[in-house]
Amino acid sequence: MLTSDKLKELAIKNQTTELNIRREYIQHVFLSYFYRQKESKQIFFKGGTSLRILFNSPRFSEDLDFSSSLRGIKEIETVVINTLEEIEREGIQTEIVESKKTTGGYLAIISFELSSHSVEIQIEISNRGKDSEGEVVTIVSDFIPSYTVIQLKLELLTEEKLEALLSRKKPRDFYDLYFMLRAKNLISQKQKNVLSKALVELKKTHINFEKELRQFLPKTHWTIIRNFKSILEKEIQKFI
Repeated sequence: MLTSDKLKELAIKNQTTELNIRREYIQHVFLSYFYRQKESKQIFFKGGTSLRILFNSPRFSEDLDFSSSLRGIKEIETVVINTLEEIEREGIQTEIVESKKTTGGYLAIISFELSSHSVEIQIEISNRGKDSEGEVVTIVSDFIPSYTVIQLKLELLTEEKLEALLSRKKPRDFYDLYFMLRAKNLISQKQKNVLSKALVELKKTHINFEKELRQFLPKTHWTIIRNFKSILEKEIQKFI
């Protein structure tokens, strides 16, 4: 269990809010129990939170995203429910706020009660029929003992992040692109062909990146988002 002292210590260490630390703790706990479920071997971790947890992106994330080769929504929902039952044995109360089938798969919003604080996490599991491949990765964190997840194959993970940027154009998608460009070997040569389209979308956007991203980044990264549009533009230009 995350103690009050440990919470404060990690918030200071990561230069962020206690809310971000609480949420990330819950994400780790959920993932650790989720991947103990037998059926989870067909569900692959992806998205912005995977960039944070697997590749050390500075951006804290609110959601947990997965791709699944399971076609039955009932099967997917059962994995989630079984995971929550295990978490409750740790003394963390959970409540399913929403659980439903979507056009692309399954979505749940879950509330976790941690030391009299409520933290909501959205879980989205896509089963759109794409061929998904995963690889087992060991996670080491400041929160809980090491555990394993099944990560969506790297090329598919980054490909979906690029597709998300072009379709949603959300602030977090642009930041994740910045992170992937700055990190080594995350974007393949083939994927670099998409960057010119991303640059067009960046030039068109009127997003206030500082306002939208500040709460999810450590204080040491606030300087970057003050002039983020031009900084990202320069990074993209290096690759096209």
